[in-house]
Amino acid sequence: MNDLSDEKIARGLSARERAVLATFMRKGRVTIDSKDVAKEFEISRPLANKILLRMERKGWLQRGKRGVYIFVPLSSMSPETVPEDPWTLAMELFSPCYISGFSAAEYWELTEQIFNVVVVYTVRRQRSTLQKLANVTFRTHFIPESKLFGTKKVWRNNKAVLVADPHRTVIDICNSPEYGGGGRHSLDIAHAYWRSKNVDPDTLLQYALRLNRGVVFKRLGFTAELWGSVQEDWIKKCMKHISSGISKLDPSGADKGRILTRWKLRINLPLEEYE
Repeated sequence: MNDLSDEKIARGLSARERAVLATFMRKGRVTIDSKDVAKEFEISRPLANKILLRMERKGWLQRGKRGVYIFVPLSSMSPETVPEDPWTLAMELFSPCYISGFSAAEYWELTEQIFNVVVVYTVRRQRSTLQKLANVTFRTHFIPESKLFGTKKVWRNNKAVLVADPHRTVIDICNSPEYGGGGRHSLDIAHAYWRSKNVDPDTLLQYALRLNRGVVFKRLGFTAELWGSVQEDWIKKCMKHISSGISKLDPSGADKGRILTRWKLRINLPLEEYE
């Protein structure tokens, strides 16, 4: 069992607090809760809560959500700081999850725009889709566990992070343009994808079929005809799965603009700059 004596040590931490800090940082953790501490050190949950509360008051932890605390980076001079890597923090706060939307688009160099929000797709329902934790704003989107596919493991500060691959990034943005930064920016990302070295129409279609959302086929097929190089058979497969009714290219945009009956899509965004 770990030594949890109350002997005082340097830097304002007791021996038991230092043991907690060292143990979980050695494990590569960026978050901690009382359940973790109670199990690791074989102590009661109330005592574990007291330890974490004291460590927060001393500036070694930041309060996260629902009893979760976030380690303050050792290099920080202030407890009010952004974690070294918000993506690794997201993996612990929202797992099972992956990074998507404009955050993934930035990683795959499909956009040059910088966002101060991290987009996380998670199988855990959240009380609020927009959460600010440890000075990082996370925008979450719930997905069923069966729809968690098309991700790639990347390493950030020696920690594994799941991020949507370029194809899943585009599919997610076609499904919910608001997570791509809005209709106009999502269109920019789709344009960049179709002109990129990562383009793979077959994988896109496979992902769209697995997600099984009619509006995705509408926006995907429309952008493919504009900027892609796809076979007519690919277009026919895409058109076979579009949903009935007219959808908007930009779901948050105005209810005006020409209707493209081929894709049952209202074109409510300007396209002149892409011509």
